[in-house]
Amino acid sequence: MPEIRLENVTKRWGNYYGVDNLNLVIDDNAFVTLLGPSGCGKTTTLRMIAGLETPTSGKITIGDRVVFDSSKGINIPANKRKVGFLFQNYALWPNMTVYENISFGLSNIKEEMPKIDFEAKNNARLAEILSNPQDVIKVLEECKDKSGRLNEKKAVIKLIDAFTISQFTAKKLVGYHLESGKDVKAEAKALADKAAASVKTNNLNKNYEYTSGGSVVREVRKLTKEEIDLSVRRVSRIVKISMFMDRYPAELSGGQQQRVAIARTLAPEPSVLFMDEPLSNLDAKLRLEMRYELQRLHVETGSTFVYVTHDQMEAMTLSTNICLINNGVLQQYQPPLTVYGHPNNLFVADFVGNPSINFIEAKGRQNEKGEFELTILDGLKVMFSGKDVPDYRKWLTDLQAKFDADAAELRERAKEKDYVEKNNKDEVFKYHIQRVDDEDDLMQEEPVLTDEDFVIGVRPEFISINDNGKIKGEIYGAMPTGMESTVKIRVGDYLLTGVVFGNTIFTIGSYVNMDFISDSIILFHRKSGRIIGTGRLAVGQ
Repeated sequence: MPEIRLENVTKRWGNYYGVDNLNLVIDDNAFVTLLGPSGCGKTTTLRMIAGLETPTSGKITIGDRVVFDSSKGINIPANKRKVGFLFQNYALWPNMTVYENISFGLSNIKEEMPKIDFEAKNNARLAEILSNPQDVIKVLEECKDKSGRLNEKKAVIKLIDAFTISQFTAKKLVGYHLESGKDVKAEAKALADKAAASVKTNNLNKNYEYTSGGSVVREVRKLTKEEIDLSVRRVSRIVKISMFMDRYPAELSGGQQQRVAIARTLAPEPSVLFMDEPLSNLDAKLRLEMRYELQRLHVETGSTFVYVTHDQMEAMTLSTNICLINNGVLQQYQPPLTVYGHPNNLFVADFVGNPSINFIEAKGRQNEKGEFELTILDGLKVMFSGKDVPDYRKWLTDLQAKFDADAAELRERAKEKDYVEKNNKDEVFKYHIQRVDDEDDLMQEEPVLTDEDFVIGVRPEFISINDNGKIKGEIYGAMPTGMESTVKIRVGDYLLTGVVFGNTIFTIGSYVNMDFISDSIILFHRKSGRIIGTGRLAVGQ
């Protein structure tokens, strides 16, 4: 499977930037999720790679083939990019059976392919199967009804799956009536001899392809009925819908319809499979089951999957890498657990995680030991320290250097002839602090921030309720789900969300003691929203 590379890809409508100077590399056999809020540019990115949307500028490469390059005028159409696309709406033909829906696209393919002697290939395969008749008889015996009569339709399906053959070859096998004890040694030998003669006469290789001068002969042709059927049966086995081939979409459940749509997309063997929120029409339970199916499908097909969703749980559970986008700008591109545990900025931290992360505003400075002496929650003294916490002054210097470099790059871009100033400006993410009375936040003016202003990010599982906790709080709300409870703890006028594992019952209004645990608590620079580092938060005595 090919690598996908996006270089400085931009898509804008007038002065509105849907995707802004995106650089991205999707590795072979990756499962990459494009994640972000509605309107962030994730679907536009997917459609540009697939060829359904034309970028304003940039370059897109799939494998060793450039499919779009604005500077060279290259724009290969979608049907020539050898990619599959699974839409949110499955778009199945209601008047076609499952088999016809899957095979429809295959019947329209006409391109250069190896020239194959299908008669010789089928004769050889049939001879191979007939040489071990007991294997066929065993399958046929499983297809008899209570009266001992063979169910031929069921037998055909069973033989297709047992021997990886087409329905045409399966019907021939059924026609030999091996279950009656017929001796087919002579037929098997005759078929094998006929296939061998064709190999010799037509210079066929082991795949029964015509050769000339040691090279495979190629010709522009359509797929044969045999090839189409083998492809349909192959993908139907992968998504487990072999038994539904004669049904119509209206006779299938939502999950089964989705499997048909996936099979139809996989049938032409696309180099990349694109999916645009394919699970959004399913109920919660079925959506969870289909996540497992997509994981299995990714492994079994060995394909590269690019998946669009706004559901961060889907992204966390399915992806090898998450590409998180906001306002058309790439925010972070890393494995799910890295995005969760070490988010680049406040937006990423807030978007990923359920229940959401707790943000706590802090003020203070870094001491000589490299620890941050901070004040939080209206007067509580805490100490933040960790192995990856940098020297703050150097960190600020490096941050300013990056801002200067970005500004210089923007000035250079502004000199280009076709440059248009971005109307949807990028701003520091406005995080939410949970309070008992949220309306107070709306009345307050924006504070003047300095480099002594910070934001601490505490995941709900890092709040521990215990008798020895140094922070006193009140249970403001509790939602038990069986294996865990999500609780709201009031500390002064602030609310903190915690997750407590087990079946403990919490009474609203009761008082508890709590602590911050883990060395993965996150410290952010409030002014820029950037991560400074992760570490431990110790409450002062």
